[in-house]
Amino acid sequence: MLERVTLREVWDVARDVKAFRFDKKLKFTAGQFIMTWLPGVGEKPFSLAWRDLIVVKRVGPFTSRLFELAEGDHLWIRGPYGRGFKPEGEKVALVGGGIGIPPLYAFVRQNSGRFKSITLIYGARSREELALMDIEEYVDEVIITTDDGSAGRKGFPTDVLAERKNEFDQVYACGPEPMLKAVLEVMNYENVQVSAERYMKCGIGVCGSCNLGKYLVCRDGPVFDGFQLRGLL
Repeated sequence: MLERVTLREVWDVARDVKAFRFDKKLKFTAGQFIMTWLPGVGEKPFSLAWRDLIVVKRVGPFTSRLFELAEGDHLWIRGPYGRGFKPEGEKVALVGGGIGIPPLYAFVRQNSGRFKSITLIYGARSREELALMDIEEYVDEVIITTDDGSAGRKGFPTDVLAERKNEFDQVYACGPEPMLKAVLEVMNYENVQVSAERYMKCGIGVCGSCNLGKYLVCRDGPVFDGFQLRGLL
């Protein structure tokens, strides 16, 4: 059921990325998403970055309209939906690519003190596209990669993971599908959880538009164990 919320804060996070904080605190598991509706525009899913927060990259008509909203304006939301991350292991790595950082940000905040060590491996095309960098407060180590070398190491997060995978007993990943596929292959589909993305309409497992093999991403995911995705991603 759609519920109207009021935007308390709107601010720039990175190039073409904004954060939207609303006036309702949701009970959720990191990795879950909400459906967000704008009258006359449509409805889109966004992972929660926190109980009252979504972080959005401008990529099309819906997000362009969303970017026009300011403090005091309204959104309509429903959810949270889906399956989130399960905290497992002791020495863990978070692998984020681009705008895949929000659910990982929520995960480390929800599980503060749960792990012996957390390493964040975060990649973006350039320095200007790195978002939510206050995640550094919740992790033990941050390794940045950029495609152009403008921040951190030039290359991809999966390059770092491949070099250090034996240090981690669980890996959590969210980002572009090619990156997720590379993460799964590096980890041989073991001891890894990834947040997958598919086009969604209903968000509740009815319409079937988000199918991924035998799974529906909105209902069975968006977070999957690596073994579930063997041969599918």
